[in-house]
Amino acid sequence: MKKVALITGITGQDGSYLTELLIKKNYKVHGIIRRSSSINTKRLDHLFNNKNFRNKKLFLHYGDLTDSISTSNIISKVRPNEIYNLAAQSHVKVSFETPMYTADLDALGTLRILEAVKNLKLKTKIYNASTSELYGDNKAKIMSEETKFSPVSPYGIAKLYAFEIVRCYRNAYNIFASNGILFNHESPRRGETFVTRKITLGLSNYIKQGKYFELGNLSAKRDWGHARDYVWGMWKILQLKKPLDLVLSTGKTYSVEYFLTSCLKYLKIKFKKKIINKQIHFIDLKNNKIICKTNNKYLRPNEVPYLKGSSLLARKTINWKPKTNFNLLVKEMIDSDLK
Repeated sequence: MKKVALITGITGQDGSYLTELLIKKNYKVHGIIRRSSSINTKRLDHLFNNKNFRNKKLFLHYGDLTDSISTSNIISKVRPNEIYNLAAQSHVKVSFETPMYTADLDALGTLRILEAVKNLKLKTKIYNASTSELYGDNKAKIMSEETKFSPVSPYGIAKLYAFEIVRCYRNAYNIFASNGILFNHESPRRGETFVTRKITLGLSNYIKQGKYFELGNLSAKRDWGHARDYVWGMWKILQLKKPLDLVLSTGKTYSVEYFLTSCLKYLKIKFKKKIINKQIHFIDLKNNKIICKTNNKYLRPNEVPYLKGSSLLARKTINWKPKTNFNLLVKEMIDSDLK
């Protein structure tokens, strides 16, 4: 009998890659999407347009994790073997502007899933998408499952509640529920407001139209991997016999500025760096045009300066390690946006 999976946040970057993976593994995949005036399923359209999948392996349901009734009704109807909770307001800066919504969706949304599975007495395995933002301003040089959490944003704090409520229900009600503490993972499907995509899309627009783009903190350092590798890790976490919280990361850290300059080097754009009115400018040596400059309006009220993860436990327990290195990630994102 085919396994049935339910994915919240199915239309996002991770949701689309996970859907592809599960369909290849012969799952029936159900996804929750929010009702809105415009339907945004572009990351899934290639699957809906495949006649082998249409009406056979992929099904969408209108619902919202901020609504207990719709969440419970969908879970009751689908009765999935596995739930992948990927839905979130996941932009850190936006979480300062919409803190209550972020808390309702990211924190209480997870609780609503757990409550539904508990009350329906299902044997469903639950994967909860956690985040490296839990570590916040912790000064550790490398973060693992044992590192103390110290979130500094409404997003990170909401995700900390979700992390702990998963552990609580796992212990209290014997629910198979696991957290994946994922460090930054990118792809050509990354949202356009996230810094890596702002860079690759911004450079694409610069090449095509000669327009510069703006960034915030260039010195922030992140552990960047490819989303395709990380959804494979999500699936492997739910194949364990017992639930376990695991870090998924590359173990390598690069600054935002390094990501930008790596893209420029791949594009063979020679540049110089110049400070003008306290703003950092990257200037094209070929035509003296501004490629990119910093703008303080993109700075966060609280910044996380450094994140680097250790996925040693994941390598031991689920035999997971990232397959896509940093340079391949840069190449794939640049090539995609240029097209």
